[in-house]
Amino acid sequence: MAKQTKLKATLREQIGGRASRKLGRAGLVPANVYGKDVQNLSLQLDKREISSLLAHATSEHVLVDLEIEEAGGTTNRLALIQEVQHHPLRRDVLHVDFHAVKADELIHAAIPIEPFGEADGVKNSGGVMEVAIHELEVECLPKDLPEILRVDVSALGLNQSIHVRDLALPEGVTARANPDLTVITVAAPRVEVEPVPAVAGAAAEPEVIKEKKAEEGKAEDTKKK
Repeated sequence: MAKQTKLKATLREQIGGRASRKLGRAGLVPANVYGKDVQNLSLQLDKREISSLLAHATSEHVLVDLEIEEAGGTTNRLALIQEVQHHPLRRDVLHVDFHAVKADELIHAAIPIEPFGEADGVKNSGGVMEVAIHELEVECLPKDLPEILRVDVSALGLNQSIHVRDLALPEGVTARANPDLTVITVAAPRVEVEPVPAVAGAAAEPEVIKEKKAEEGKAEDTKKK
């Protein structure tokens, strides 16, 4: 199940590109919290804390317990990391969007799929394992949110597949994808067909026929004369 990692945050007073760059120079990351029936919040996070959290997570959809410092004390808000913006070159965290959730309400999240084991069709038949989808959209309560879905492929033979309906999901977790959707398959090895060399003289055959017809035509003209 997902760990509800604690993450400290403070309210952010200034917004906009210039303010965000100023925060970056101060070692902070701007963030926003959105959610149904909740007040949207503009926050700032410690860059090292959020970077470390993401570095140790299996995906960016992490459930966090935000400890928000504001005038008069600290309030806690359960939230799911919805989107992370990175610098295109340095890959630094530039901005984070959180989706506020409630402990007793169902949430939707994309969970990474990780195959493990050596498929029988690969080991004994020379097949090739192909992962058709790398994430599965699920529905569950926040406390039941899995960090990753590990799928045992050991018994998967040649030309066999694992579908969404075959996945052993944790209790309380429901897939939001088509049950017949293929997740992992072991395909037969591809055989490359070598091109057949052209038969010598085959290309010249039409010309020979044309020449023969031309000669026959001349003979007919001679007879008429």
